[in-house]
Amino acid sequence: MKKAMTIMLICVLVFFGAIYAFKQFVFTQEKKISKKFENPVMTISATPAKTEEWDSSLSVVGSTSTVQGVDVTTELSGMVEKIDFNSGDDVKKGQVLVELDIAPDVAKLHELQAQASLAKITYDRDKKQYSFGAVSKEQLDTDEANMESSAASVQEQQATIDKKIIRAPFSGRTGITPINLGQYINSGQSIVTLQTLNPIYVDFYLPQQEIQDVIVGQTVDVTSDRAPGKTFTGKITSINPVADSDIRNVEVEATLPNPQEILLPGMFTDVKLHVGETKKYITLPQLAITFNPYGSIVYILQKTNQQFNGQTVWKAEQQFVKTGETRGNQIAVLSGIKAGDMIVTSGQLKLRNDSLVIINNKIEPSDNPNPQVPEVR
Repeated sequence: MKKAMTIMLICVLVFFGAIYAFKQFVFTQEKKISKKFENPVMTISATPAKTEEWDSSLSVVGSTSTVQGVDVTTELSGMVEKIDFNSGDDVKKGQVLVELDIAPDVAKLHELQAQASLAKITYDRDKKQYSFGAVSKEQLDTDEANMESSAASVQEQQATIDKKIIRAPFSGRTGITPINLGQYINSGQSIVTLQTLNPIYVDFYLPQQEIQDVIVGQTVDVTSDRAPGKTFTGKITSINPVADSDIRNVEVEATLPNPQEILLPGMFTDVKLHVGETKKYITLPQLAITFNPYGSIVYILQKTNQQFNGQTVWKAEQQFVKTGETRGNQIAVLSGIKAGDMIVTSGQLKLRNDSLVIINNKIEPSDNPNPQVPEVR
């Protein structure tokens, strides 16, 4: 009986020992799995912070204007007899644009020329007779006055005819004309706009505190969505000596070569002025910065001794930084990191302190201070 009780007790102890051992095994495995999922290895992209030299510059919005531009008008009224250009033509200075009906004026000119010729003949004849005393000095003076008056009338009539032949006042490109053949136009009526496109002005305003760094002759770089990827370089040619009393800004004018006549008057442009000396900055892609109400944050990576799928595992640490100006896709970091620090550039939204990561840079954010817009073909 005693032996049977001993065997039963041993069996009970073995049974409960097996249960305890199984539970311990399950607990250990659950702990391992829980630890594994507590800090999983995540994939991000990263780049080392680098030092770049940026020139000090000001960026403003400007507007193009023509060096020479005018609405060509007529001084006299008349019927349009001939249009000697097409809308959009490039014309030369002095080129005939429009001819008004001058037939009555030409007839009047011939009449006046005949009168002037007669007045000269009369004067020449009386001058000879005066030398013999056959004509008085008073008569000779009257003849001379008539001759000069007739000549002046001829010149006046010729000027009237010339004014009815409208010419280009300077070389440039014509706009769209609103007139037609046979149309009667009044004096002062616009015939066509004429613009010189090369060179071209760019006008812009600078705050009064910035104007001290700007001088005539200073270089400016101008870009426009009219020509993506192209930069026009010119020089400042004029600075207004008076600030605008409403906005306290000073108007500045730069002149740009425009040989291909890409820029047209009235277009918006981006103007960049180079001021001061170049400075060195630690730069990152703008997408590397996470902004929140407490400040700007980056994730710095520290290499570990672990491997995951054959790749080095890094540990991410959150770091507050102070940022500066931006250039293209880049941003200057003034404090918080140093050159060479490995910084997370994408995937940081899923990270926290001590997150484990591996780097995959197959897709990287753009990191260019002067990104170019691809041309559409």
